[in-house]
Amino acid sequence: MSSIEKYVDPSILKCMPYQPGKPIEETARELGIDPASIIKMASNECPLGPAPRALKAMRKYLREMQLYPDGGAYYLKKKLSEKIKLPENNFILGNGSNEILEFISLCLLKPGASAVMSQYAFVVYKILASMHGAEAVEVPADGLGHNLMAMLKAIKPGTRVVYICNPNNPTGTMVGNRQINAFMKKVPDDVLVVFDEAYVEICPVKAPDTLKYVREGRNVIVLRTFSKAYGLAGLRVGYGIAKPELINILEKVRQPFNVNRMAQLAATAALSDVGFVRKSKKLYKEGARKIADFCNKRKIAYEPTFTNFMLIKVGDGASVFKKLEKKGVIVRPMGPYGLNEWIRVSLGTEEENLRFINELGKIL
Repeated sequence: MSSIEKYVDPSILKCMPYQPGKPIEETARELGIDPASIIKMASNECPLGPAPRALKAMRKYLREMQLYPDGGAYYLKKKLSEKIKLPENNFILGNGSNEILEFISLCLLKPGASAVMSQYAFVVYKILASMHGAEAVEVPADGLGHNLMAMLKAIKPGTRVVYICNPNNPTGTMVGNRQINAFMKKVPDDVLVVFDEAYVEICPVKAPDTLKYVREGRNVIVLRTFSKAYGLAGLRVGYGIAKPELINILEKVRQPFNVNRMAQLAATAALSDVGFVRKSKKLYKEGARKIADFCNKRKIAYEPTFTNFMLIKVGDGASVFKKLEKKGVIVRPMGPYGLNEWIRVSLGTEEENLRFINELGKIL
């Protein structure tokens, strides 16, 4: 043990860092091929690029980047307030919605506490619980989706947080209004329910209304992001919606200027780009249909999706990932989630989807 390591909290030392999707540049270096020949379909990024109105705003304000951001994100909160029809004090901004998950953990998770999550859900929930010495209670899934009644039964006196990722990453499943309403009727009031809705704006069907619980003053927080619907993943900007009392608590651990100036300006402009979101949803719907048709013809199992990615059962997920990678197609192996037979593919442009289908067809 090093001279420094012995002073580090054991909970931190036990943590396994989050592994993001493999970048194009790294794959190109490993394979010795041109980065332009590689397509990345691993990280659920928007294949159309950033929202045009966000791009216009970024170009306009590029020469202002010597200035600090607005510490309170006044204009972005104002725009969110107008769009979502809740007062500005119902919002908190984060360096991606991920940072707001960190705020929640800092405030509520510690040794002796527990957090409840689905067996197949965003792995960061488990990482954050472990990092703070809290117990991560993983509840067996219903198929590949959340079993909310089982999650309800997993709540115990020390439970502080329940995470509901809806639509769910990494499986693409979604629980409906009926299940959520039944869960919310019975969940203890001293447990914070986190509705992680990173994919809700690109969901092909009407998603459950969780904002009603915010309006009712319940102990919930709804998390959303500009990464998916508006193509701003590289700028890292997300937000949480909750009652003002909860927002005030989370603000205590937020660092000043956590959302950079360019991100605020781009996100504020992007909120008006409804045509871009509509175009993205259409692209995802067509892509999911084509990949589903391919799987049906080949009798390959897949999970119908409510997001911009699909889970496909290919037998040996790690092996298929490697073979696709050698062909310049980066997807995501699902072994880290305990889904060794599956890969996850982000829905891309029509050309990217066809290339993925062709290469997967050859491999299988």
